[in-house]
Amino acid sequence: MAESTDYSILDVDDTETNIDILMGVLGDDYEVCVATDGESALELVAENPPDLILLDAMMPGIDGYEVCRRLKQDLKSKDIPVIFISAMSEVSDETKGFEVGAVDYITKPISPPVAKARVKNHLAIRTTHQKLESLSGKLVKYLSPQVYQSIFEGSKDACLATSRKKLTAFFSD
Repeated sequence: MAESTDYSILDVDDTETNIDILMGVLGDDYEVCVATDGESALELVAENPPDLILLDAMMPGIDGYEVCRRLKQDLKSKDIPVIFISAMSEVSDETKGFEVGAVDYITKPISPPVAKARVKNHLAIRTTHQKLESLSGKLVKYLSPQVYQSIFEGSKDACLATSRKKLTAFFSD
């Protein structure tokens, strides 16, 4: 896996104290950018997509749920993992976060080691996913569309086997 500082994280929160806490927890290991409302978060993601987004659910204007919904509808940002970090701790709040496309939900007050571990894990998952997509894109060049589709849909297992067949070769000058 690449060095932690190779990753960029967008922290979206309207409370300065929460921003300071996350900067203290993640600032040494990652490049952390900050947005204080949903509109500016969407603009920042459009300009320079981060590797991961930490998103507060309750914000003035566009709330975090709507921001996440819009990010997941956009082809350029749909694969960016979103982790909600919110004081809203009801099961319905967490469920709503997952329904709009978040990969995780952390309730405030955060536990710094837990938050750091979750961020690290989701970045590792994203990196692995990107590598697999790249490899499957290369593999499609060498397989027929039918074989590629059957393997990646899981309808047929890839099996390597050898068999002996009689072959006649004719050489002529």
